Amino acid sequence: MLDFDGDRGLAAVPWRSRTLYVILACSLMGVMGVSLISPVLPDLRPVFGVTDAQVGLVITAYTLPGIVVTPFVGLVADRFGRRRVVVPLLFLFAVAGVGVAFARTFTQVILLRFLQGIGASALITLAVTLIGDVYDGSRRDAVMGVNGSTIGTGAAFYPLLGGALAGLRWSAPFLFFGVGALVGLFAAVALVEPDAERSTDVRAYLGRLRAVAVLPRALAIFVALFAAFFIFYGAVLTALPLLLRDAYGLGSGRIGVTLSAVALASAAVSSQYGRLSDRLTASQLVAVGFLAYGLGLFGVRLSPSPLAVAGSLLVFGVGFGVVMPSIDTTVVTLVDDDLRAGVMGMRTSVLRLGQTLGPVGFTVTADFGFASTVVGYRALLVVAGIAAVLGGGGYLLLHR
Repeated sequence: MLDFDGDRGLAAVPWRSRTLYVILACSLMGVMGVSLISPVLPDLRPVFGVTDAQVGLVITAYTLPGIVVTPFVGLVADRFGRRRVVVPLLFLFAVAGVGVAFARTFTQVILLRFLQGIGASALITLAVTLIGDVYDGSRRDAVMGVNGSTIGTGAAFYPLLGGALAGLRWSAPFLFFGVGALVGLFAAVALVEPDAERSTDVRAYLGRLRAVAVLPRALAIFVALFAAFFIFYGAVLTALPLLLRDAYGLGSGRIGVTLSAVALASAAVSSQYGRLSDRLTASQLVAVGFLAYGLGLFGVRLSPSPLAVAGSLLVFGVGFGVVMPSIDTTVVTLVDDDLRAGVMGMRTSVLRLGQTLGPVGFTVTADFGFASTVVGYRALLVVAGIAAVLGGGGYLLLHR
């Protein structure tokens, strides 16, 4: 690793490094898979004749593979190198994503999304792993913040783009996934393999990972990670677009604009993570983030108009922009270089579990547990907000 002292702000970021741009490009692809198509979810109902609960499977099928696949991807990356894993994943992500645009049945959509999810399963994981491989100290924190900001910016832009493309045709957002192949070519040429020790004894490697996984600090961070993505993907990226269509009559374009508020706030806050980490500990930042989650969700429930919903999502986005860099910084510093991709794989497996169960949990509960889905989504927003506030407080108490 390289150790760089100095300013924790943007001046500490190695802007001339090709590895940095591979990291940022992989993160942009990793966040594209859901945020690009979230605005088009309501349009899939009449196209394929499916219900809200079935539409939720478009997200679930994409996130499900990561629960199982990502730890193995981490093991392979730790043994054989990062580039040999990143490039094939990018091409699978692109090809399967484009294939959805040509699907004739909803079953084909789900199968292709499952394959695309395999390709996307470890992209952000490996991007964060590379940050831990290549940078240390203040430079690592600065790059972690820029990576989080890039993810937030992408997540803000993709709903706008997805909504605009869906205005042309429902399949147009899926065609855009082809850009992943270009990123794959760039990574194959530009990524310099980090000079790090490689694990060779698989049994010893898995034993060390298991020992890390049961550490109280690791368990707490994994629970927080699960909760963060269960709520984000269930309440905001799945339930809210359906609620905005049914309660306010918004089209895909306006839904995309509304959802982008989350990522705009997240990007702004994440870019300052290096400075925030000078003032508060990672556990304090996680607690602050969950408090913002809860306030944002309460605001969404009480909002009288789509504009007010967007304002509340800005508060939610502040929470996400604080939580994710704090969690990732904690995870990459838990272990040595030769275990980092494996631990990041466990991190992403937990993250994917939250992403997978969140959409199904919210849509199925609203579909079958309430008189109407609109009533259900509004009630679930309050429940999720309460859980976020209590969870943030509990996390802080555990780390006092």
